Amino acid sequence: MPVAVSIQEEILALKRERNAMILAHHYQEPEIQELADAIGDSLELARKAQQYAGDVIAFCGVWFMAETAKVLNPHRTVVVPDREAGCSLVDACPADQLRAVKRRHPDHAVVSYINTSVDVKAESDIICTSRNAVAVVNSIPADKPILFLPDVNLGNWVQKQTGRQNMKIWQGACIVHATFAGRKLAEAKAKFPDALVAAHPECPPEVLRQADYIGSTSGIIQWCATAPADDIIVMTESGVSHSLQRVAPGKRFHFVPNENCNCSECPYMKRNSLEKLAGCLRTLEPRVELSPETIERARLPIERMLAVK
Repeated sequence: MPVAVSIQEEILALKRERNAMILAHHYQEPEIQELADAIGDSLELARKAQQYAGDVIAFCGVWFMAETAKVLNPHRTVVVPDREAGCSLVDACPADQLRAVKRRHPDHAVVSYINTSVDVKAESDIICTSRNAVAVVNSIPADKPILFLPDVNLGNWVQKQTGRQNMKIWQGACIVHATFAGRKLAEAKAKFPDALVAAHPECPPEVLRQADYIGSTSGIIQWCATAPADDIIVMTESGVSHSLQRVAPGKRFHFVPNENCNCSECPYMKRNSLEKLAGCLRTLEPRVELSPETIERARLPIERMLAVK
């Protein structure tokens, strides 16, 4: 009688067979994170993809992240568990609309958040993440006007941090972070009066004004590990709780529901599953396929981002 093989064992066997690396964003389900070779935010995973020397990258995140991995690894196979794992920020900034804006403002440097399509990246001068957006903007000469896209909350926060007045900011938003309400955070602070607050810069200004720390997903995790509080209110996608408990098991983390539902989850990130991960390693589909021209045009702004310390 054959011995039953668990889905986890099948994934690990397929990973060995394919000479594959599994990358997982902090927002993925814990069972996916447990099998990953690397867990991180967009910047960290882009660096991991750039350094990889195997044959296959299975990217457990959303589609634009896998596109970035393909640009950095054009001769490797990049697959995702679910092709429909998209992003509201990608949808908010179509490449044709960006090209139209560029024609009206040809003197502007285009700084694109990594949460954009590869076609938008190809139209950009430099890419940024929430972790390095301030440094990226500061790397551009002060007299150079900037078009920052697509996240309006991140753009407004970066403008405040850098003092750059010559910035045009795209009006896109994350369906999770943008719907966090300042009043709900205030209610959570009243419930946990000794708690500190960590927030992602994609949150609205009324949330950021109440935060003790503002930073990227990995920045939040690192800050929470050493913050002088046992209770921390975390204003980002609640999937990060697994990473938070790993680095600070003795602390209590509280997540505030957004205005759309009694949750703080990204529906796109949650499309991935162990079964779909096994399927993409088994069939090497869905696969990211990009034209050489698109890869070449998008590579330079991504590499510029990776060069910013």
